[in-house]
Amino acid sequence: MTKLHQYRGRFAPSPTGPLHFGSLVTALASYLEAKSVNGQWLVRIEDLDPLREPPEATGEILSSLDAHGLIPDEPVRFQSRRHTAYQAAIEQLLKTGIAYPCSCSRKQLQAHQGRHPQHCRDGGRATKNQPFAVRFALSDELCQWQDLLLGRQQQLVQAEIDDPVILRKEGFFAYQLAVVVDDIDQGITDVVRGSDLLDMTAQQLQIYRALSAPPPRWLHIPVIVNKQGQKLSKQNHAPALDNRSPVENLFAALSALNQQPPQSLLRKSVDNLLDWGCTHWNRRAVHLTSQ
Repeated sequence: MTKLHQYRGRFAPSPTGPLHFGSLVTALASYLEAKSVNGQWLVRIEDLDPLREPPEATGEILSSLDAHGLIPDEPVRFQSRRHTAYQAAIEQLLKTGIAYPCSCSRKQLQAHQGRHPQHCRDGGRATKNQPFAVRFALSDELCQWQDLLLGRQQQLVQAEIDDPVILRKEGFFAYQLAVVVDDIDQGITDVVRGSDLLDMTAQQLQIYRALSAPPPRWLHIPVIVNKQGQKLSKQNHAPALDNRSPVENLFAALSALNQQPPQSLLRKSVDNLLDWGCTHWNRRAVHLTSQ
């Protein structure tokens, strides 16, 4: 495990397409939050689902980050090369009874209001010949934590109904497990991410506890939306970043984060913009109205 640094943050995109403006805003916020306190900033490619990942996407993402001066302090990590670690974590959770095989289909779970008709949590899987996922066994809890931007948060976690998949039936490791395993292994102390991931936090806190590791601090920023009010994403046809205009893109991202960069920065270099952003970074200025 990596030795814990005073501050270690990361940007962890899924390579489902090229970097778009919304992703740049998140990357920049996580970079500035880390660098403003002389912390370390890492990049992790969450390439866990090859069925949704165009082969060129990872290279496009890394090229965009490089063009915008967002250079990680350690070599890029690829989750596709971490299967052994995820499998070990699953075996540990299965052994301690905090995870279980589940052969219920999504349709079956919906028909039973999230309850398992095959009593999977109790070891009642119908037949070993059926394809099955592995789920994490949550405990009933009113989970509370302090978000660095949103303040006091709480979420109700319902055992069985909310149990997340950690290994899919197709054999792919799921985000909820991999993100925790890698954040622990890389010694991540702080996570800056979009508020669309806020609802996953309570479940992740229980996975951290199950793996006997302290959770990071979280800072959830508003997601960037299009004119229709939809989150910028590949599914909503968000255009790829133009790597030929990094200064303009970074200036727009600083503005989206309500950092109020001076117009004079548009005549400066990428390094000048990032230096200004690190010196003047104010997380409290980030608008909450877009939540």
